[in-house]
Amino acid sequence: MNLRGRNKVSPEFSMSSMTDIVFLLLIFFMLTSPVITPEALDLILPKAKGKTSNVQSLAVSINKDLEIFINSDQVSSDQLELELQKRLSGEEDPTIILRAEESVPIQNAVSVMDIAKRNKYKVVLAVKP
Repeated sequence: MNLRGRNKVSPEFSMSSMTDIVFLLLIFFMLTSPVITPEALDLILPKAKGKTSNVQSLAVSINKDLEIFINSDQVSSDQLELELQKRLSGEEDPTIILRAEESVPIQNAVSVMDIAKRNKYKVVLAVKP
């Protein structure tokens, strides 16, 4: 008389389903990460080796078509100083991050620096590491 059970439980664990889930999550995050970048303007920044750890108050961006943006809002060059004064009023240590594309003439970046100097704002030039 054979009293052994017919259904044996196998103590093995299959990792194939776990690797499938991890692979799908990896693909999902790789595809969605470029979409998440905040205030993304497509600028090609000049390269440098130094690093800074300043807190960003406001970003002024100049693209290759000489369009000026404050954060992601387009502003004319005539209204730039008034907009900066309006947005940075009441700031304790007003700082401007200047993001000028590498093909932008230096005069355009200097004009933003001149506005910052007249109003006693600190300017940090953003570069590609």
